[in-house]
Amino acid sequence: QVQLVESGGGLVQAGGSLRLSCAASGSISSFNTMDWYRQAPGSDRELVASISSYGGTNYADSVKGRFTISRDSAKNTVYLQMGSLNSEDTAVYYCRVDVKTMRGYRGVYWGQGTQVTVSS
Repeated sequence: QVQLVESGGGLVQAGGSLRLSCAASGSISSFNTMDWYRQAPGSDRELVASISSYGGTNYADSVKGRFTISRDSAKNTVYLQMGSLNSEDTAVYYCRVDVKTMRGYRGVYWGQGTQVTVSS
């Protein structure tokens, strides 16, 4: 069993920055991928950024150049550094991890979500 705790969301003015954190705990052997998704009001959930087991990253076109995904392997934590925020970034942000557990199983786990609101 794996648990994810998200933090770092809040209210920020357009042009500002925020850093989201997602800390994983439980019977984790290794990570396959760690991802950030977001869901805006009235919209489908979309993939924002991903980081692979070897550190390779991918970003949605809408955030490329503004957002950076990273991880701290020692703390089992994935981060999303968000800059140059605008109203289109307002959404609930969710982390997702694809892990191998200590029991040898592969599983996907989601965080509880954290609200990011960009004001102007």
